[in-house]
Amino acid sequence: MAEHDTPHAEAPPSLKDAGWLKRPETVRVFAALSGDGIETRAVGGAVRDALLGRPVTDIDFATTAVPEDVMGRARKAGLKAIPTGIAHGTVTVVADGVSFEVTTLRRDIETFGRHAKVAFTTDWSEDAQRRDFTLNALYAGPDGTLYDPLGGYEDLLAGRVRFIGDAAARIQEDYLRILRFFRFNAYYGKEPLDGAGLSACVQERNGLAQLSAERIAAELKRLLVAPRVFGGVEALFDFGLLSDILGSAPRLDRLARLIAIETARGREFNAILRLAALSVFVAEDAPRLAARFKLSNADQALLALGADETLDAALPGEDAAKRLLYKIGAGRFPPKVLLAWAASGAPADADGWHRALDLPDRWQAPAFPLRGPDITALGDFKGPQIGAMLHALEQHWIEGGFAEDREQLLARAKELAQA
Repeated sequence: MAEHDTPHAEAPPSLKDAGWLKRPETVRVFAALSGDGIETRAVGGAVRDALLGRPVTDIDFATTAVPEDVMGRARKAGLKAIPTGIAHGTVTVVADGVSFEVTTLRRDIETFGRHAKVAFTTDWSEDAQRRDFTLNALYAGPDGTLYDPLGGYEDLLAGRVRFIGDAAARIQEDYLRILRFFRFNAYYGKEPLDGAGLSACVQERNGLAQLSAERIAAELKRLLVAPRVFGGVEALFDFGLLSDILGSAPRLDRLARLIAIETARGREFNAILRLAALSVFVAEDAPRLAARFKLSNADQALLALGADETLDAALPGEDAAKRLLYKIGAGRFPPKVLLAWAASGAPADADGWHRALDLPDRWQAPAFPLRGPDITALGDFKGPQIGAMLHALEQHWIEGGFAEDREQLLARAKELAQA
């Protein structure tokens, strides 16, 4: 039975038939952390996604057991227990190789960012009150019974991302909740955005400067692969937050076209590729964004593919596509073509661009047939001369469509040597 009941509100259904509740590892955790006055429930994302019929991967638990008791019970049941955040009530329990975060019910005493001072409790309503959004305060028992102390199920069905209590106060507890508000709307929301939440996000926007680069980057990456990503990003722009986050003006049109192309092609979404479409104008933008968000070298290299000066105007022509594939390799070729396609303004069903993107499936770039010893055999040439001759020969070979073989290139090399 639901703990929340409002007039005309639809009662949450049971999840008794949910497959994830019946997985052996889930059952083992429930069994280890139940009985003798201890109650444990699944909470948050797993419950929320199950109610929407979405796949459930990670499962988090809330429990009335204190952390030391959680660890003792888990180990007694033959499970591994790791005190990953024990001061704040969180223990990672590993069952059959699967990790679960188990957090003791708690209420916030003092809040300063993500490092709140907490007190443990056995009151499920108190635990719910300290969460960010009502749709994250949904709990499920081991038998699938739903507990909804704050009306989160009704909000979930309505696509309403609503802060628990006073929105500004909840944001001041952790300014990352500003980005989470837009991200959760991109995953679960429907228009319009909750007015109170939106107003609070705009009002408290300066607090984003207090957040670490890593936390902002992690949240931004999640937003960029959301089902309704463009709506979330556009809302951030419309209300003046996006340029502050990126440190520059965005390119919403290019992002919109990339999303349309990826969707039409059925491609897996990539957050960094979408960030390149959104934020990279010139080559200098890639290292700037990488430093701003503390991204990896691989991420920076992917961002660099979006720079305008590196886009070949001859694309999607076959010859230009072959030159590009030869130059950057099969791994970097698809993202480069996708970004060039999005920048071109061509529609998502443009045949020429489809053919260019599929080039690696029908053509393998050849290896240049000549090496340094081929040049030194022709005369007493020094390093820079050898390099210059090889470069000239390779460029000629590329511009000729990779048609000349080794013997033809050697003949041309001899002509260069004599000259």
